Amino acid sequence: MNPNDHVVSAKALKRFAKDIFLSSGVADEHAEVWADMLVWANLRGMDSHGVLRIPRYIAYMKNGNIHARPDMKVEKRSGAIAVIDSDWAPGPVALSAAMDEAIGRARECHLGWCIVRNITHGGAIGYFAMQAARQGFAGIVMTASRPMMAYHGAKTAGASTNPIAIAVPGGEHPPMLLDMSTATVSMGKILAAQDTGTPIPDGWGIDADGHNTNDANAVETLMPLGGAKGSGLSMMIECLVSLFASNPLITPNIGPDAKPTGYRQNGLAAAIDISAFTELDSYKSDIDDLAKGLKGLPRADGVEEIYAPGERGDKVLTDRMANGIPLAQGTWDRLKSEADNLGIAMPDAL
Repeated sequence: MNPNDHVVSAKALKRFAKDIFLSSGVADEHAEVWADMLVWANLRGMDSHGVLRIPRYIAYMKNGNIHARPDMKVEKRSGAIAVIDSDWAPGPVALSAAMDEAIGRARECHLGWCIVRNITHGGAIGYFAMQAARQGFAGIVMTASRPMMAYHGAKTAGASTNPIAIAVPGGEHPPMLLDMSTATVSMGKILAAQDTGTPIPDGWGIDADGHNTNDANAVETLMPLGGAKGSGLSMMIECLVSLFASNPLITPNIGPDAKPTGYRQNGLAAAIDISAFTELDSYKSDIDDLAKGLKGLPRADGVEEIYAPGERGDKVLTDRMANGIPLAQGTWDRLKSEADNLGIAMPDAL
C-alpha cells in the first residue's frame, strides 16, 4: 500500500458510492446494487473495477450513455432462456437482473440462460457469477463490447476485452471463482496506473502507432491475453452474447464502412442447477477437497502459497474488511471533485 493512499472502511465507501448514485438520479434499489458491486471489487483487490470508475459513470449519465432510470423489459421468456433489453441501464443493475432471471429459469428447467442487450459497463462480473453460486448454482457471466483490443496480428482494435466469470459453490471452502478479461489486462488496470502515475509492463497496450508502450496515458489499444487465444475467445463471446442478442458490436465498428455503436454492451448470465447432475452437498464437499489438493501441491521456487481460483481475492477481502480499503491519491482527488459538485462529504479515513 502506498503511504499516500486514503484508507476507508467498506461500509463507509459503500455509503458514499450509494449517495453519489442517488444524487445522480439512480433509484435506491439500483444504487444499492451498483455501490455494492463496486465496493466488492475494491474489497477483493480489483481496484480497477471499483470506485475509481465512479467519475466516468457520472459523466456517462450526464451525456445519456447510461440511463439513471432505465425502462428494463423482459422481451422473451421461454423454457430455459430469457432475453432482457436493459435500456442502457447501469451495467451492474442489468446483469444482476439477468442473473436473477437465469436463476429463475434454472429453478424451473435446471438451466437458465439470459441474454441482456443494451447494457453499459458491467464492472467486476464475478460478482454476478457469485450471485448464482451463493444460491447453490454454477454461475457463468460474459459481457461483450465495442473494439478496444487488438485482434491477434493487427495493430488496431478489432476485438474487445470481453470478460468471462465462472463461480461454483463450496462447502467449508468459499465458492471457487474465475473472473478474467480476454485482454492481458482490463482497461481498468490502465486507469488505475494513470491514477497512481506508475508505468505499465510490456504487453499491456499499444500506442496510436501500434507500438508497445509503458505509458498508461499513451495506451490506444489493449493487447489480447495469450495472443490468438485471447482474441479468439473474445470473438466467440461476441458470437454467444451480442449475436444471440441480435445486437452485433464488432462488425459495425471495424472496416471502411464502420458505423460506431458507441458505449453499448451486451451480457449473458447463465445459471446451472448442480443438483440436476449430482447431490449438491456432495458436490460442495468435492470442491472443498479440490481446493485442499491444490493447496497441497509442491510449491515452485519463490512461491509462498498456491491459490485455488478465487482464493487470492478472498485473502485480500479478509484483510481489507479488517483494515480498510486503500484509495490512490488520484482516485481520491477525482472522487472528491465529483462529491463536491454534488454536495456529498467524502468518507472518513481510518
